[in-house]
Amino acid sequence: MGQKRLVIFDFDGTLADSVEWFYRVLNEVARRYRFRETTPEEREELRRQTPLQILDSLGVPKWKVPIIAQHLRGLAARNLDQIEIYGWVAQLLGELKDEGLYLAVVTSNTEENVRAILADSAALIDIYETGSSLFGKSTKFKRVLKQLKLSSAQAISVGDEVRDVDAARRVGIDSIAVGWGLSHPDALTAANAGALAKTHHELSALLLARQRLFSVGASAR
Repeated sequence: MGQKRLVIFDFDGTLADSVEWFYRVLNEVARRYRFRETTPEEREELRRQTPLQILDSLGVPKWKVPIIAQHLRGLAARNLDQIEIYGWVAQLLGELKDEGLYLAVVTSNTEENVRAILADSAALIDIYETGSSLFGKSTKFKRVLKQLKLSSAQAISVGDEVRDVDAARRVGIDSIAVGWGLSHPDALTAANAGALAKTHHELSALLLARQRLFSVGASAR
């Protein structure tokens, strides 16, 4: 077990094609919780900002964030038919399992929502750590490592937001940022992600190459 490797995935925007859904409901949520509504042009600019900058731009006080997140999780549960995983996810997860990796999902969404959207692929995930706060992912990462008795050097994080990169860094986990989610690739590069995958083909190549390099290194010791 000590030589196994772990991939920790974010869910929304990384494995699930939920960004468009998020933007469809964003202004409705803004009206409900009294923060600034946005236009499509403004949202592209928000993608280039850090989480704290986004909260400031929208006029969202930190104390409201957990309440808004809970509301969004409830909306997602009611709109599950509008959110799907990307078409390549099942194949990638299967390939990673065939390579002997552990797989985890760490997300602010609920386990029930994530399992429902993953459907048959849900069984490929070894650990779910859900309901994380906006800045609470690093704690969830540590919990996953502890459960699997792995070191941070044996794990890699995959996410679509600057906060995913930051959380991984706080725990000493390497990160791959994906360029198709909420954060713009420029923002992810500025956050010093370990690598940037602009397509799912690049993500698959990065993950499989690192696993095979890790396995060779472990065999040599």
